Amino acid sequence: MNLNVTLDPVLLRSFIAVVDTGSFTRAADSTHLTQSTVSQQIRKLEAQLGCELLHRKGRYITATLEGERVLSYARRILQLMNEAVAQTSVSAEQQKIRLGVPEDFATHAIMPTLSAFSSKYPGIRLEVKSGLCSDIWREFQRGDMDLALVKQRQGSVPGLASWPEPLCWIDSLHSNNLDSHPVPLVTFPIGGLYRSEMAHTFDRLGRSWRLSYVSTSLSGVCCAVEAGLGISLLPRRLVTAQHRILNEQDGLPTVPDLELTLHAQDKLSAHSKILAEQLISACNDTCRQ
Repeated sequence: MNLNVTLDPVLLRSFIAVVDTGSFTRAADSTHLTQSTVSQQIRKLEAQLGCELLHRKGRYITATLEGERVLSYARRILQLMNEAVAQTSVSAEQQKIRLGVPEDFATHAIMPTLSAFSSKYPGIRLEVKSGLCSDIWREFQRGDMDLALVKQRQGSVPGLASWPEPLCWIDSLHSNNLDSHPVPLVTFPIGGLYRSEMAHTFDRLGRSWRLSYVSTSLSGVCCAVEAGLGISLLPRRLVTAQHRILNEQDGLPTVPDLELTLHAQDKLSAHSKILAEQLISACNDTCRQ
């Protein structure tokens, strides 16, 4: 026998049908094939395996000893194939929701909401991406996201819901970086709203500045300010006990609030609408704190 033979599931299906019905005629009916086709398939399978699989004498056709062994494997093979097809079909049909969120909201702010949603709707594949709002907004505009939670200038683009995001200048509790020349700034990479606002403010004030620390990580920016590496502009709700808020008395102007806005594509699935409602509730709680 050639050990490299690949068993054809079509032949195995006909073999099982013959054994189960005890007849080539009835097997042909159950497989929607002709009797001659079923007979040819069984002969081909026997040739591949190098043994007789059926007792053909008598009123009913039965499996030989070798046929009984093959029958067991044949059933398992077809069952596994059916399971593979079924699982693939479920995966292909599984609904996907793509959500973009700022990093500071991808942590404690909305994580419980996302976890609860995934637990309640296990059939929905939730794909969440966090990062710079400018990147998230570009992907949303391309149609690569269903829902996008972004920071933007107030009233710029309407969404499903918006919340004010008050900003403030912060320095380390133990530093006075405004006295440095140039002033060291801790910020995000190019494209971040906070970064452009910081640069424009110091340019208007006629103060020279330099980038002392640049990071895509919100926690990295906060820690760098705490360590005294420079001044930053961040949401007031992110101020820690190791930060010192700077204001007009320190020579820095008040910066207009940004707004946090939830955007949605025009056509949302029912589950996407449910998630949007839950995100709105979570943002209501977070922004009231």
